[in-house]
Amino acid sequence: MSSKTQKKAYEGKSITVTFEAGRCLHAAECVRGLPEVFDPDERPWIRPDGAGAERLAEVVRRCPSGALQYELVDGDAESPDRPTHVARNSVGQVLVRGELSLDTAAGPRAETRAVLCGCGQSGLQPYCDHGGPCGRTASD
Repeated sequence: MSSKTQKKAYEGKSITVTFEAGRCLHAAECVRGLPEVFDPDERPWIRPDGAGAERLAEVVRRCPSGALQYELVDGDAESPDRPTHVARNSVGQVLVRGELSLDTAAGPRAETRAVLCGCGQSGLQPYCDHGGPCGRTASD
């Protein structure tokens, strides 16, 4: 597994947040939602004890790419949206939320949220990595 696809865990007293850098598309939902927990200028950049576990879980679920995930200390993880929702955004990325099983180079992977490559040029298939035209926006 490359460093781009490895998850890094940030453990708090009541919740653990994981981050997979290669899947992050910089939507910044985390930073806008809880700047006291998510601060890219600090190390560590995720401080799970900076907010209550339920509030932190709510903000993590806003991450469209699924780069951020969580698990509560009691073992509860994110429940998938039902029904599963699939949409294409204006740059061609495929946004999916729900109970997912994605075929990856490492084998099948269960997910609840992902931004998938719509152009076929991502190096992180099936996920978008900004590598092709569907990963670029007008501001890139």
